[in-house]
Amino acid sequence: MLEKIKSLDNNMRFSELAKVLKTYGYIMTSPRSGSSHYTFRKKGCNPITIPNRAPIKSIYVRMVKEVVEAEENNQKER
Repeated sequence: MLEKIKSLDNNMRFSELAKVLKTYGYIMTSPRSGSSHYTFRKKGCNPITIPNRAPIKSIYVRMVKEVVEAEENNQKER
């Protein structure tokens, strides 16, 4: 799945992006009042809001890709 993200695969599903973010410690907040936008939060990081729609737009895949790359760089520095 991480390889799919690194290649900017636009066929990613919301559930796959959510799983990746949760793997890196992000907590998903459910939408309120009928919204389809979920917010992922992690202490010390900017929140990421992604709509639960199909297909996922490439901008959201890119946002998650940036998170994955930043997390991998942080792990290498440790």
